[in-house]
Amino acid sequence: MKTALILIDHGSVRPAANEMLELVADRVRARGEYDIVRAAHMELADPALPEAFDACVAEGAERVVVHPYFLSPGRHSQSDIPRMTREAAADHPGVECFMTDPLGVDERIVDLVLARSEQAIGAGPLERVEAQEAETVTR
Repeated sequence: MKTALILIDHGSVRPAANEMLELVADRVRARGEYDIVRAAHMELADPALPEAFDACVAEGAERVVVHPYFLSPGRHSQSDIPRMTREAAADHPGVECFMTDPLGVDERIVDLVLARSEQAIGAGPLERVEAQEAETVTR
C-alpha cells in the first residue's frame, strides 16, 4: 500500500520561509520511510493542502498522513488543518487519511534547543555578531 506524508505549515509571504518546509520534506523523503513526501501551506503560499493531497493520490497514494508542522497545539493544528484535511480527503473516497499531532514536547526538540543555544554562544554576543554582519555587507 503506497503511503504519502504531507507536511503542512502556516505559509508565509517570504519565499525563504516556505523553502524551509521544502528542505524538511526533502530530508524526510531521503529517509525513504514514505513512498511520497510533499510540503503544503495553509495560506499565503502554494501548494495548498488540497493540491498536495491531489498530487499524492495522482502518484498512487492509497494512504495519506498529514503532519501539522507546528510546535504546539492551537487553532490551526487542532481545527483548521483537520477541517482542510477532511475536505481534501472527501474528493478521494477509498484513500485512507490520517493526521498526526504537532511536534509538541519531545526530548529531541529539547536537544535541538540546547544545541542551538550552544551555537549562539559560540557565535558570540548579539552585538558582536550584528557588527560582523554589518562589516561583511559593507565590504
